[in-house]
Amino acid sequence: MNSSVETKSARNPMLAIFTTVFIDMLGFGILIPVYPLLISPGSPFRVTPEGWSFTQGLIMLGWLQGIFPLCIFLAAPILGQMSDRYGRRPVLAFSIFGTAIGYAIFAIGISTANIPLLFVGRALDGITGGNQAVAQAAIGDVSTNENRAKNFGMIGAAFGLGFILGPYIGGRLSGPNKSFYGLFNTPDWFSATTPFWFATILSLLNCALILALFPETLKQKVHNGRLHFGKAVSNVVDGFKSDRLRVVLGSAFLFNAGFTFFTTFFGVYLRNNFGFDEGKTGDYFAIVGLFIAFSQAVLVARVAKTLADWKVLRFSLFGTSLVMFIYFISPTDTTLWLYMTIPVFTFFNGLSMANMGSLVSRSAEMGRQGEAMGIYSSVQSLAQVPASVLVGYIATSITSATPLVVSGSCIAAGGLLFLLAFKPKYVSSTPAAPGSAPVH
Repeated sequence: MNSSVETKSARNPMLAIFTTVFIDMLGFGILIPVYPLLISPGSPFRVTPEGWSFTQGLIMLGWLQGIFPLCIFLAAPILGQMSDRYGRRPVLAFSIFGTAIGYAIFAIGISTANIPLLFVGRALDGITGGNQAVAQAAIGDVSTNENRAKNFGMIGAAFGLGFILGPYIGGRLSGPNKSFYGLFNTPDWFSATTPFWFATILSLLNCALILALFPETLKQKVHNGRLHFGKAVSNVVDGFKSDRLRVVLGSAFLFNAGFTFFTTFFGVYLRNNFGFDEGKTGDYFAIVGLFIAFSQAVLVARVAKTLADWKVLRFSLFGTSLVMFIYFISPTDTTLWLYMTIPVFTFFNGLSMANMGSLVSRSAEMGRQGEAMGIYSSVQSLAQVPASVLVGYIATSITSATPLVVSGSCIAAGGLLFLLAFKPKYVSSTPAAPGSAPVH
């Protein structure tokens, strides 16, 4: 294949993938400011005359948030295998359509004060929510060694941009008479369900975009073997048994567990230690999102020109861990340290996220790239479950700074595992191609 054909093949899918991840993250970010409304004094979910207590509400929300990554953990490897068999395009469209239906069910659950429907909506979104893994597999299809980290960095940039705009839009859509920068106010009939209906519409548009503009990136489908339904756990076990993937997956689990512990409690940390209200906390995360987008889109690509992905991970994981401890020791009489730490945090975190995905893609056996990315997505999701579920049980029994120590320790353990145990001899020198012989 000549270079002009390769350039065309790599360019068009990346635009559609970027838009897909951006809209997906925008829909997810919209929901962030809505969840607290479910346990507020005006919440319809009043199981006692007094309503939810703070602890009861956190426990319910913890399980509600935890069921989503748990279902992704169970379903992502299956969707990855299906994308290897049937192609990236149909599986991606199917998963995004499932996300739209999940949002709609969640909105109905809120309007009818039906807690089981809330769990059904989040579970359905999780079961069909393997679009991130399939999108990563599509990136692997069209990437070369030279642009692989850059392409995965673009996904991180889309993630950051969605994270910036999503919470702001969600906060404005969640109630009546809220101003969008003074341009207009939301109608009187807006409520906590409105962001979910808006996310439903976004997801349906995303699905239509994939069907209309996304070219199939998998050139040779794999038809051997059968789909392993209900065997997500055994698939992950197989991943950890693989000499090619074991260390990368172990480090990814520790990294994501630590990072989830950080994100789950950081808002409480800002409030308790620095007196941040909701507005200041939102502004802080908006700045973080901007730097994440810049780091993933610009800095990651520049570092990739001189360093291989596995060499970057040997220092980026420790850098991310160090930032957690910097946050922990930040003096509480000034916010200067908080804002000065943002560029360092997003630089190391961006390098870790982009190069981890790149390395999994390059370490996969030939013809099983989609399955490997599905397993990787499952490991990421599995790491999120404990922090999500436990938040309601432990939030009142520990200080808001303690999770930073736990987060830094987990990420440092992942870096240490990678530094001591990873063997670059298992990394393929070229992108995985279905039907080719494995590289030993």
